[in-house]
Amino acid sequence: MSTPPFADIDSLRALCREPALSDPIAINQIAEREATLTKPAGSLGRLEELTSWLGAWQRRSTPRLERVQTIIFAGNHGVAAQGVSAWPSDVTALMVQNFRNGGAAINQLSRYAGTTLTVETLEDLRPTADFTQTAAMDDETFLRTLTRGFNAVSPETDLLCLGEMGIGNTTPAAALSAALFGGDGKEWAGRGAGNDDDAMLRKISAIDRALELHRSSFADPLQIARRLGGHELAAIMGAVIAARMHGIPMLLDGFVCTAAVAPLYVLHPEGLTHCRISHCSAEPGHIRLATLLGQKPLLDFGLRLGEASGATLAVPLIRAALACHTGMHTFAEAGIAG
Repeated sequence: MSTPPFADIDSLRALCREPALSDPIAINQIAEREATLTKPAGSLGRLEELTSWLGAWQRRSTPRLERVQTIIFAGNHGVAAQGVSAWPSDVTALMVQNFRNGGAAINQLSRYAGTTLTVETLEDLRPTADFTQTAAMDDETFLRTLTRGFNAVSPETDLLCLGEMGIGNTTPAAALSAALFGGDGKEWAGRGAGNDDDAMLRKISAIDRALELHRSSFADPLQIARRLGGHELAAIMGAVIAARMHGIPMLLDGFVCTAAVAPLYVLHPEGLTHCRISHCSAEPGHIRLATLLGQKPLLDFGLRLGEASGATLAVPLIRAALACHTGMHTFAEAGIAG
């Protein structure tokens, strides 16, 4: 286990503001090859951009996808006691066991996409504090769970997919989004894992009370993450920071994942340039949040499952982009005069 290059929130903040380390030489070399392939310029659309993005962050003119990792971070939330979810918190542990037994959707998607799946449980699934009453995490817990996420990332990974499991975690995702970009619970909350109207009212109320309680800390994105986030959200942030340092391109899953890393964007507009949002969640706040982060999700299948399902589903798309770039003939090889 490596020692992360931060010891406290101040050093973490400084790290998050460091310049990006993508490779412009790789970008240029990939563009030069694209221009010679047997197709009209730009005719593969976003597939061409994906190959350039892979190479830029892998710092390779010929990107590779030999080691693709899917990580699910699991945690529980004190605010779930407010009745903000249709499911009890003990379902988090049951789903973790389902992942480990190979019985969940992500197991099938990971196998199909050719990714290595790992599941990380945070704080032994003890819940955060109820953020309607106090900060979700103290400094020590926030940094500890963020470090868990940082250390979960192998530096040898070619592409990283991130996801989460945590009953009630669309509530902190909505609260984070509102604190970072404005708005209230009604504007950002969705039905999560099937909330009825009464649960929706409780969810909106919990978000609004949390926003009012913690409003004095909203000038600092990391304090927002500590006060309104969760263990698995902090771990996701740590993994994203590690991937950026190691030069690993990565795919974010849905609303919760995107909200977890949004503080990094607010700290530094280039803080998420190594990330792509894999899909547009059915949670109504997700497309709004993606737009605020300057991203267009790769897929839109109405998914709202979490557990890295959308991120892993997008891996074959990335593989297809790379296959076209590396496997197509040039005009010269095909004997076609330009």
